Amino acid sequence: MDVVVENLTKSFGLQKAVDSVNFTVKKGEILGFLGPNGAGKTTTMKIMSCFLYPDYGNICFDKYSIHKHAYKIKQLIGYLPEHNPLYEEMNVIDFLNFIARIHNIPTYKIIPRIMDMIRLCGLDNEKHKNIRELSKGYRQRVGLAQALIHDPEVVILDEPTTGLDPNQIIEIRELIKNIGKEKTVIMSSHILAEIEATCDRVLIINKGKIVANGTSAELRKKSNTDKLLKIHIIGAENPDIYKALATLPGIANILPTENNYFNIQCCREINIEKTIFELCHQNNWYIGEMTPIETRLEDIFRQVTQN
Repeated sequence: MDVVVENLTKSFGLQKAVDSVNFTVKKGEILGFLGPNGAGKTTTMKIMSCFLYPDYGNICFDKYSIHKHAYKIKQLIGYLPEHNPLYEEMNVIDFLNFIARIHNIPTYKIIPRIMDMIRLCGLDNEKHKNIRELSKGYRQRVGLAQALIHDPEVVILDEPTTGLDPNQIIEIRELIKNIGKEKTVIMSSHILAEIEATCDRVLIINKGKIVANGTSAELRKKSNTDKLLKIHIIGAENPDIYKALATLPGIANILPTENNYFNIQCCREINIEKTIFELCHQNNWYIGEMTPIETRLEDIFRQVTQN
C-alpha cells in the first residue's frame, strides 16, 4: 500500500510543528524518518496514525484519506509509539489476545495469529511470562507483535530501538527488514547508523520542513560536505609529509593517524588526488594508499539541520 503525504501542516498555538510536508512511501519500502528533537517527526507520525488531525493537507493510504476514512485507516496501520504502551500485569499471550480482540479479529483466527506473531517476533521462550518480567528488548518485540497482529498494510515505528543494547538492536533491525519485504514501513530513530543499516530511503525533517529526501547514496551525492581521503605516503618522516601537505591549496584539515597515514579533508571542486600525486613525484615519495572516505549520514544530517 502506497502512502502519499500532501501539504501536511499542523500548528500548536504559534508554533508550526509541521509545515507543508510532502512525500510518498511505496509498498515494500522502509522509510527512515530523521530529525532533531522537536523537528516534527512524531507529530507527522501521529497524524499518519490518525491520532492527530492536520490543520491543512492530506494523507492518502491508496484510495483512503485521513479526512474521510480515518476508521478504515486505523484498521490498515500498525503503530508502535516511542513509549511502548503495554499492560505489565498480563502475560504475553493474554496481552496479544486482548489486542487481537480490540482489532475484531475473528475468534477462530486469534490463536493461530498470536502464535504467528510469537514466532515472527522471537517470543517463543517468553510467551507465558508477565510483561513486567521481560527485558527492554523483549518488551519492544511484544510492541512490534501488537502492531502487527491484525496484519496491517502499513507499519509506523517511532524510535523502535530506543534503550536497546547492540545485540537487541541488530535483532530488531532484522525483524523490521523482514516486515518491510511485504509491507510499507515508516521508522523514526535518533540512531543515524541504524536508519542507514535498516532503511531503503531517508527523509530528514527540520523545523517542520523536509530538508532532505533520498537514499543514503543520493544524499551523499547531493551533499555539500567536503571530500575526505585516507592516504599513506612512503619516503619521508611524518612531520615533513604533514608540512608539505599543509601547503596544498584547498585542504581544510589534515589529521595524522599512524605510520605516515593521514586523513585529509578538502574541497570537492579540487582534484586533490592529482595534486598529491604531483607532490609525491616532486619529492620522490610513494603513495601506498589513497582511499576516499565515504561521507557519513551524520555529517549530512548536521549540514541540513544546523540552519
